Amino acid sequence: MTCPYGQYTRIAGVTLVPVADLVQRVAATIERHGMIRPGQRVGVAVSGGADSVCLLYVLAALRIELHVLHLDHNLRGEESRRDAEFVRELAERLGLTATIRQAKLSPGNLEQAGRQARLSFFREMMAAGVVGRVATGHTRSDQAETVLFRFLRGSGSAGLAGIRPVTSDGMVRPLIDIDRVEVEAFLRQRGIGWREDSTNASPRFARNQIRHSLLPQLAREWNPAIGETLAHTAAWAQGEEAYWEAELDRLSAGRLQEKEGAVLLSLAGNLAEAAARRLIRRAMERAKGDLRGIDFRHVEAVLAMARRPQGHGHVSVPGLEAVRSFEWIRLSTQAPAGSYRVAAPVPGSVRPPGAGVEISLELIEKPETSGVADCVYNNGMGCLDWQRVSSALEFRNWMPGDRYQPSGSSGTEKIKTLFRRARIPIWERRGWPVLWDGPEIVWARRFGPSAQTAANSSSTMVLQIRESDAG
Repeated sequence: MTCPYGQYTRIAGVTLVPVADLVQRVAATIERHGMIRPGQRVGVAVSGGADSVCLLYVLAALRIELHVLHLDHNLRGEESRRDAEFVRELAERLGLTATIRQAKLSPGNLEQAGRQARLSFFREMMAAGVVGRVATGHTRSDQAETVLFRFLRGSGSAGLAGIRPVTSDGMVRPLIDIDRVEVEAFLRQRGIGWREDSTNASPRFARNQIRHSLLPQLAREWNPAIGETLAHTAAWAQGEEAYWEAELDRLSAGRLQEKEGAVLLSLAGNLAEAAARRLIRRAMERAKGDLRGIDFRHVEAVLAMARRPQGHGHVSVPGLEAVRSFEWIRLSTQAPAGSYRVAAPVPGSVRPPGAGVEISLELIEKPETSGVADCVYNNGMGCLDWQRVSSALEFRNWMPGDRYQPSGSSGTEKIKTLFRRARIPIWERRGWPVLWDGPEIVWARRFGPSAQTAANSSSTMVLQIRESDAG
């Protein structure tokens, strides 16, 4: 597989340009995407494979200040150690500084664990100021494989955007417009060697099956330029995603809120289906931290729940709980708050588990000349007549069937009815605190003292209860 200088050759549906032009094409890609600022030191992720070795030589030819980065995953024994030594010698030959680390991967999905370990290593080097960017050797061939893999998995247009040329965390892909056969032609023309990773031939990895079987079959039987077509699909989707990112920033105002470790989402109003789907994806990503395991079915399930006329519902999403109450949907990785019973310290304060509120209790001796205005339940403060309650008060969470008569009400009401009237979302009700005195509720958050125990003008000792958001 050669590409003689000054001639054009076509291999596997790819038109190869003279190798000297490859450097200029990479330079154009760097400039078009604003990958590297003048004078910025770039870390080059070098595994020892053809793509990363080509990347190193091309960036060196462009006279960019470089620092070689290599992470030994210790997965292939002696082969891994030889890869690390190869990279060390390569850096020395080019007069470059190298940082070579070893990683111990956790059991499970080794491909995913290796990817996460590399990203952590690269981000650490950028955070420490050793490098300003990290360049990886992803090519247009990698792009085609990624797009096809995600399409087969059921990704939407966000997934079809594939590998971004530049990411928000400082990763850049200067070879993203170069095919793998061009990379190898470049290296062979210059007599540059590289290492072959034996796992790249293993059929147990889905990406290898796509690379060695599916894509060649599609090229033979359907489209000789399938790699280029898939890369164009990614470029098209990236443009769409860039537009939608700005549009979602605008739509998120008033529709997305982060509260107490959860994300609240409202799809109320005349919202286009495309916008609704993307808002759901953004809310899921913020709540979970990523979108792994989440596909079209999960987005549609949340959308269907939001579109139903009734105001409540629940959907299971991988790694998330999606609960609807009225017009809001709450997405959270946290389990619902459990039941609790805690003593009410007088004087003192307490933070009931899962309630998101701090409640303070204070005894006040009420002068005879004082009115009852200060004891009207308002702005999170209410008062009980101390003579009408016992000293064995407890806070517990609201439970279905709980009822009492709030001060000023004409009769006993279920707290669930009060929730509906006040439009308290379901997820806030779980740990909702009530003050319990033996068999009776004498106070409830937001709804105040009971009519039977509320302080009045004849009260001489008042239990003042204040509630505030737990900081």
